[in-house]
Amino acid sequence: MLDLRPNCEYCDKDLPPNATDARICSYECTFCAHCVETVLLNVCPNCGGGFAPRPIRPATERRPGVGLASRPASTQRVHLKWDRTKLADFVRTVCDIPPEQR
Repeated sequence: MLDLRPNCEYCDKDLPPNATDARICSYECTFCAHCVETVLLNVCPNCGGGFAPRPIRPATERRPGVGLASRPASTQRVHLKWDRTKLADFVRTVCDIPPEQR
């Protein structure tokens, strides 16, 4: 089950469980669409992979035990652990390689 992290790791924008602009990599690193498109150029700074839209967990429990009420989103904020000044160099070395070939 996804954590549904509450914020963009780069700019710290709030990304509630129903955010349509939340993006995740295969390790669930979470960023907003703006940072993914304009700063990270679809390169996860943590693993080098690409991003996909984060699925939205149903707010209404339509099956027993399945929904935000019974499986709440994480409240633990996560922040970028890499030096931002070196991030651009890393992104440039990876961004021209399609995510499926990284």
